[in-house]
Amino acid sequence: MHVSVVLDGNSLSIEKIVEVARFYAPVSLSPSTFEQIDQSRALVEKILNEDRTVYGISTGFGEFSKVSIGSDRSAELQENLILSHCVGVGEPLSEQTVRAMMLLRANALCKGYSGIRRELIETLIAMLNKRVHPIIPSQGSLGASGDLAPLSHMALVLLGRGEAIFEGERLCGAEAMRRANIPTCHLLAKEGLALINGTQCMTAIGALAWYDLNRAALLADITASMTMEALMALRSAFDPRVHAVRPHRGQELVARNILLLLDGSETIDKAQQLRVQDAYAIRCIPQVHGAVRDTLKFARGVLETECNAVTDNPILFCDDGSVISGGNFHGEPIALVMDYLGIAASELASISERRLERMVNPTLSNGLPAFLTPNGGINSGYMITQYSAASLVSENKVLAHPASVDSIPSSANQEDHVSMGTTAARKLRTIVDNLYSVLAFELMAAAQGIDLRGTGVSAVHDELNKMIRNEVPLLEKDTEMAPLVKNMNRFIRSGAVEKLVERFCPEVE
Repeated sequence: MHVSVVLDGNSLSIEKIVEVARFYAPVSLSPSTFEQIDQSRALVEKILNEDRTVYGISTGFGEFSKVSIGSDRSAELQENLILSHCVGVGEPLSEQTVRAMMLLRANALCKGYSGIRRELIETLIAMLNKRVHPIIPSQGSLGASGDLAPLSHMALVLLGRGEAIFEGERLCGAEAMRRANIPTCHLLAKEGLALINGTQCMTAIGALAWYDLNRAALLADITASMTMEALMALRSAFDPRVHAVRPHRGQELVARNILLLLDGSETIDKAQQLRVQDAYAIRCIPQVHGAVRDTLKFARGVLETECNAVTDNPILFCDDGSVISGGNFHGEPIALVMDYLGIAASELASISERRLERMVNPTLSNGLPAFLTPNGGINSGYMITQYSAASLVSENKVLAHPASVDSIPSSANQEDHVSMGTTAARKLRTIVDNLYSVLAFELMAAAQGIDLRGTGVSAVHDELNKMIRNEVPLLEKDTEMAPLVKNMNRFIRSGAVEKLVERFCPEVE
């Protein structure tokens, strides 16, 4: 675990991003990239020597592409680009997001289509390894021409400007680099543009959110299966024959998971003759959770393609010396996927809250006491957990409105359609965080329902219930709920639930 990540421009995965962003795995540059990087830089120098007109090398940017810039001022042009584009606002991005951004940008640059010197890429990598983290405001990107403002704040620190966190202290960029013993850089032609023309902010946020949502999808299956024990649900709707005739991969996987988790449950065995069918929040778990699994699979492909892509403009092709001005910086592929994942995460939270409602509502719970308290009236029990979950679900519904359908032209209408991909990614991050909290409410209520029911559950659920009781006791009378909610939120995010299930039900995935 936490092995070194070697950047070659082609093999960066979401798991490797997590290793670097969250667990500080060391990063290095593959020697296989050196020749292409150096050839790309040599092409920029050749363009300057030949006095060719090339966007961003011998011209201004955006609408100023019509303005010719002499080779004697090309370095000044690049530094001015960074200084003028660092206009982000809002709360700073998290440390892990900043680390993911830096990693992704270094990986894109090392493919050798950007015209940047190797030492600048190595400086980014040194900042990662020595934990110099630029302060990057979270707002201000249109998602085309890439994440200009956030990446400019990142690039400032390479120049000894801006601000960064080093060893827990917020410092000016020059001081942070000095203390870390990393030389600052001076930019040459094309290098400022190479540092900031890309989709690395939205992709960084998106990759980390994808990882957490993928975890939450498994947690949702586990939590739902616990709720089924509490509600004495039917297992018939999870029969593999039902899902074989509608063979969506995610649907089949989730149905199988639920049956594995319920295997050996006396509670479920006893329930099978009680009624013909359950409500949708139970019966349609495979269809809803499964659709989320299929969404995650699709989104992973898009994200990992982007993680290993060239998103610059212009792009330098060393084989024939071509320099092509295109639109690879446009964040539409990521924007659409961020919105898609946001909708999927919202649905997981929505159906979870409906299961929670069934447990606390005595008309829907198949015999559980009202609000899961044995002494109702004087005690409110779990009544308000459903309120809080409903609040989060309603917030998610607002946040799930797609950002990618919006566009405001910029740069004198030269950039007349933008993706809003970073806004979509930031919304996704909040939705996923809300989802974990809703699942925490459902899981603590399910444990209460199981204990109140008092019948035999499956072996994995019995062990999970014991773990939950270390965080949240069986509530026979009202107590201060805030610490218990905090404990459960920490617990469900800790990875302990998945580890337990892996030990008892290794086939669950």
